[in-house]
Amino acid sequence: MPREIVRSDKAPGSQFFSQGVKAGPFVFVSGTVGTDPVSGQLAGNSIQDQTRQALANCEAILEAAGAGLGDVVEVGVLLSAPSDFAGLNEEYARWFPHDPPTRYVAKLGVDLPRILVSIRMTAFTG
Repeated sequence: MPREIVRSDKAPGSQFFSQGVKAGPFVFVSGTVGTDPVSGQLAGNSIQDQTRQALANCEAILEAAGAGLGDVVEVGVLLSAPSDFAGLNEEYARWFPHDPPTRYVAKLGVDLPRILVSIRMTAFTG
């Protein structure tokens, strides 16, 4: 099964990883933070602001692969502060209001200044 690198100008990128990879009917989206792709700045200082932007970035990568949030089967969330869990859920529920995908939440192990959340996704398009 060949893999296809997914790129979107509507999400931040890096030379160190692909934004996404499509392999067969699956789309794997790399861990994405709440950075605005136009300004290169964090979308805000609150967990809600950064979660909203991280999810928008993930959605842009999914769309570049021909998928959408409705195709997502798993979401992985890394929080820098576990105390932000309620705020994460507040914003997350707006994006997945009904029948949400499976999800795990863990503590972000790397100290990244001002980064509150990183979100990754797997979608199934078959």
